[in-house]
Amino acid sequence: MTARPTLENWMSILALGFIWGGTFMVVSVALRGYGPVTVAAARTGLGALAMLSLMLLLRRRWPRDRMVWVYGVLTGITTSALPFFLLSWGQQYVPSAFAGISMAALPLFVLPLAHLFSDEPLSARKALGVTLGFIGALVLIGPGVLQIAEDRFEALGQIACVLAAFSYATGSILTRRCPPVDAITLATITLGVGAVILVPLMLIFEGLPRPVGGLPDLSIIFLGLIPTALAALIRVRVVQTAGSVFMTLVNYQVPVWSMVFGAALLGEELPLRFFAALALILLGLAISQVRQVGALLRA
Repeated sequence: MTARPTLENWMSILALGFIWGGTFMVVSVALRGYGPVTVAAARTGLGALAMLSLMLLLRRRWPRDRMVWVYGVLTGITTSALPFFLLSWGQQYVPSAFAGISMAALPLFVLPLAHLFSDEPLSARKALGVTLGFIGALVLIGPGVLQIAEDRFEALGQIACVLAAFSYATGSILTRRCPPVDAITLATITLGVGAVILVPLMLIFEGLPRPVGGLPDLSIIFLGLIPTALAALIRVRVVQTAGSVFMTLVNYQVPVWSMVFGAALLGEELPLRFFAALALILLGLAISQVRQVGALLRA
């Protein structure tokens, strides 16, 4: 049975929503000076180095269980290498807010996968909550945005963002099914796998990066340390202790925060439908996790 979410889990979910909600804006800034593969490779490379340093500092040992490594490699592909590349490539052609909003599709992928491959059955209440949250995300996007664009690269960029959400969903299930392992160690392995895959691709297709100065350089460093290394550690901890379906709650926050950051820091205008979408998303959260929230409040 899945463990009941704790106060630590809920605070982690709120922190991840805030961090990842602002990540798409930072990626857009980084793309002003670097190619998409370089941005993705820098995220995994810097993140892996940060986590390896922490692992050595805390004297964590590499796992001896072969299955941990098997799941670690698969999780590294589906939670770092593939989605980081897809999002970086897609954000060349779509707004950062769209990339953030697309993450709201993740729960729709996780629920059936969790029902089939883990101990988290799909209940009618959870399905209703997720559906309402996704409707809220669609309201936030606005009408017509998912139609095939006249610019085929814009359409491909949209598809890439949605595929990134599916990749994250798959990785969430794999993380949950992974044999018991220290969260720091697993996060180090997954980011290391991403770096091993993306760094050679970067050298082949975009060459050795050179500093361009200014915000793009700062964005690269920020992406590697905060939404990648730190967030990977928090994410693994939440999935291991509270389950992959609970982890999907963060994706309802991401589109909201991506819009907030866009308005506050990029001067984007917030449409009125944003507030209707926010109400639907919060309602979906309340329905899908009403028992956990009630238990937490009673505690």
